[in-house]
Amino acid sequence: MLVATYNAHRGRSTAGIFRPARIARVIAETGADLVALQEAQHWLRPGRAMFDAAWLEREAGLLPLSVTDRAGEQGWRGNVLLVRPGARVLRPPVGLRIGGLEPRGAILAELDLGWGAFRVVATHLSLGAARRHHQAEALLQAIGQGPPMPTLLMGDLNEWRPRASALGVLEAVFGHQPPVHTFPAFRPMLALDRIMGLPHGLVVDRRAHDTKLARGASDHLPLVARIETGMLA
Repeated sequence: MLVATYNAHRGRSTAGIFRPARIARVIAETGADLVALQEAQHWLRPGRAMFDAAWLEREAGLLPLSVTDRAGEQGWRGNVLLVRPGARVLRPPVGLRIGGLEPRGAILAELDLGWGAFRVVATHLSLGAARRHHQAEALLQAIGQGPPMPTLLMGDLNEWRPRASALGVLEAVFGHQPPVHTFPAFRPMLALDRIMGLPHGLVVDRRAHDTKLARGASDHLPLVARIETGMLA
């Protein structure tokens, strides 16, 4: 199973031009079975879809996972989860409020994409270090309220310093995460994006999806990883 996390930069290219179709083409390029997107909604008009769902299904084989059941709303506070059409939703996705001045949040869902059950948390953390620390604690609390099962935590953590702020909190549970540089897209130098897994060894082969199209579509490159499906429930 292939998964990816991608900050869509509100659909704007590195030149600042609103071109969500380019983001959609990068998503299709990754070939991922599950994609966590950040900054993938209109913040002031969340009911207006940023991506053409029919195009995504046709070209990438992925559909937005509904969180609010409101027509046209493709996610929660900028986060969108894309899954294969045949995915089994074992627990309806819920939007998590994690605090912060920016429109930050997370989506938590329990799924089976054909290899076994797992939990996924897709998130985008704040810019302030103290706030990120509290947000990471909130995510762990939400994960701990569910039944024990393989868990993926994916998103833009806005943190690149080992053992600092959010990483210090999360790596105490998920273990050390090998950094992969994904930002800025035109010359990646910072590992802001992460894919973490429990149990340890669930997530392997992390890499940046570095293509000509990806370098111009957003200010982040997608982070892609392979999941050891033999470890799924």
